[in-house]
Amino acid sequence: MTVFMAKIALIIGSVRSDRQGIKVARWIEKNLLNRNHTVFFIDPLGLELPLLDRMYKEMSHPSEVLQTLRNQIKEADGYLPITPEYNRSTSSAMKNTLDYFLEEYYFKPSAIVSYSQGSFGGINATQQLRLVFAELGAPSIPSSFSIPRVHTVFSNDGKLLDESYDKRVVRFFEEFEWYIEALEKQRKIGVPY
Repeated sequence: MTVFMAKIALIIGSVRSDRQGIKVARWIEKNLLNRNHTVFFIDPLGLELPLLDRMYKEMSHPSEVLQTLRNQIKEADGYLPITPEYNRSTSSAMKNTLDYFLEEYYFKPSAIVSYSQGSFGGINATQQLRLVFAELGAPSIPSSFSIPRVHTVFSNDGKLLDESYDKRVVRFFEEFEWYIEALEKQRKIGVPY
């Protein structure tokens, strides 16, 4: 087990009543906690954010919910979105949650987890989300973690049914941690702007 500790914002992308993503998110959260990380569990279903009208920095009196969310985004050392694939892209809930902020993300890595009912595991959503995180200043690590046929990987109560995922996710986390440490060292030296 790693002794490296980071603050990671885990962002859920689905708000559907029967969402599979909550199972993925809770499993990822458990694994991150077992690796000594602090997890900011960001669930748009609970946040109930309105459709974006103004970014946080443009608001004169942001809500308490937005202030808390902003602090989590700013404090995080890295971002781990859990995205479904809707129409070959990420969800509107994910995009709306991310777009409230900008500078808070700068020079920190993201690592994308995607899932789908089908055999491709949400890879189209991953590719679209890479573009978003690049623009936010939080480039994605080269690897992604896709979960095809998610309904067969987790039970109805969220228990992992395919133990091969426990082994697969370790390499993904190790790569993410490497980028978190590398960018943290560079931020201490200074950033280009």
